[in-house]
Amino acid sequence: MGFNCGIVGLPNVGKSTLFNALTATQAAQAANYPFCTIEPNIGRVAVPDPRLDKLAAIASSAKIVATQLEFVDIAGLVKGASKGEGLGNQFLGNIREVDAIAHVLRCFEDGDVTHVSGSVDPVRDAEIVETELMLADLDSLEKRLPNLEKRGKGGDKEAAAEVPVVKKALDALHDGKAAREAAITAEERPIFARLQLITAKPMMYVLNVEEASAASGNAHSAKAAEWAKGRGIQSVVISAAIEAEVAQLPAEEQGEYLSSLGLKETGLARVVRAGYALLDLVTFFTVGPKEAKAWTVRREAKAPEAAGVIHTDFEKGFIRAETIAYDDYVVLNGEAGARDAGKLRLEGKDYAVKDGDVFHFRFNV
Repeated sequence: MGFNCGIVGLPNVGKSTLFNALTATQAAQAANYPFCTIEPNIGRVAVPDPRLDKLAAIASSAKIVATQLEFVDIAGLVKGASKGEGLGNQFLGNIREVDAIAHVLRCFEDGDVTHVSGSVDPVRDAEIVETELMLADLDSLEKRLPNLEKRGKGGDKEAAAEVPVVKKALDALHDGKAAREAAITAEERPIFARLQLITAKPMMYVLNVEEASAASGNAHSAKAAEWAKGRGIQSVVISAAIEAEVAQLPAEEQGEYLSSLGLKETGLARVVRAGYALLDLVTFFTVGPKEAKAWTVRREAKAPEAAGVIHTDFEKGFIRAETIAYDDYVVLNGEAGARDAGKLRLEGKDYAVKDGDVFHFRFNV
């Protein structure tokens, strides 16, 4: 099961540098001119989770396998993209396919790196991109509505149910708000999701600062963070240039280098965790002497769905899930201790997976 986060932004804000660091490759060409990333580059990165190391230590697992999150580096957007300017149509097509958006904002001054608007202003840049995305959604819905209304009047119940949801989304967009801010009820959520609106996707801001500001940010990132907070959107400060350097160092040297810069961990770790949270995912574990492995499902997924992430046969033939909460597994020093203390539970098909659950699935095919 793949979950992905699209990296977007104006040209020359550090998207490809960030992507290169995330994947520790030079797969995305980082160059000082717009549209150097023509085809979206895709990379999978491990989600940092200290719980996995602890579980592996308790079970003496020979191998540790982290769960992963996919990042997609998408070509830079420019003003007018909603009308096809630059690589607008391709950009919008690519961004519709991702589950969430990591919007990179340039928060650094550098005369050697051209800014498409001529000056550094992250809030202005954010508004340019967001406006283009809202215009694209607006155009999509305005074209769709007349046909839906016609079908609804003709007795098409599905179309009739879709009309008020489309109108709510249009109201939000006409008010200058993202579709995710529309007043959609719980009952309308499935219909709203089918509209596949770009501005309905969960989003975070990645505030890219110069190396000297990596630990505490700067005036540009502070302004952008405050603006994002006012709109209920999470932001993460990083220095893509530093992250690219760290990614090239041997693992044993990375910690020392980060400490010299006043950093406790990489900005990438924060970006990955924020992306994971943005997608509203939870992690469950399977633990044994061969390997300790982390797996991903959406929050509130049922036990058979979690089993299916491991193998489709596990879901088809699901019987029960032997379940231990992470804290119980650690405190009681593993499966045997949890079983003796009565903390190993047998859960059925209706059990909703909790973050940190340690599973052993019983199945019959």
